[in-house]
Amino acid sequence: MKLSDIEKLALELNELYEKLEIKRYGRVWSTEELALGFVGDVGDLAKLIQANAGIRHIDDCKAKLGHELSDCLWSIIVLANKCGIDLEAEFVKNTGELVAHVSGELDA
Repeated sequence: MKLSDIEKLALELNELYEKLEIKRYGRVWSTEELALGFVGDVGDLAKLIQANAGIRHIDDCKAKLGHELSDCLWSIIVLANKCGIDLEAEFVKNTGELVAHVSGELDA
């Protein structure tokens, strides 16, 4: 599956969530609220990473870790879309710059 396919699925799910938010709260979540949800997911992810490393006990850690990583990816995709960021282009640009920087440090 390509990143564009993953983005499409993430945005389709976001549309469903927005319909549910309107039904429940009368409005959709703001980007600020989505970012706060993401921060909560990152906290959960950190605990699962600890469990995966054996320094915290969480039942079904591996399955929960995959789920939380997926939740975090969903949040990043949705936030990028709502903020008008071409995530794929930014990732390629940033990664290329970092590869050049790290390679330069290794050659020095």
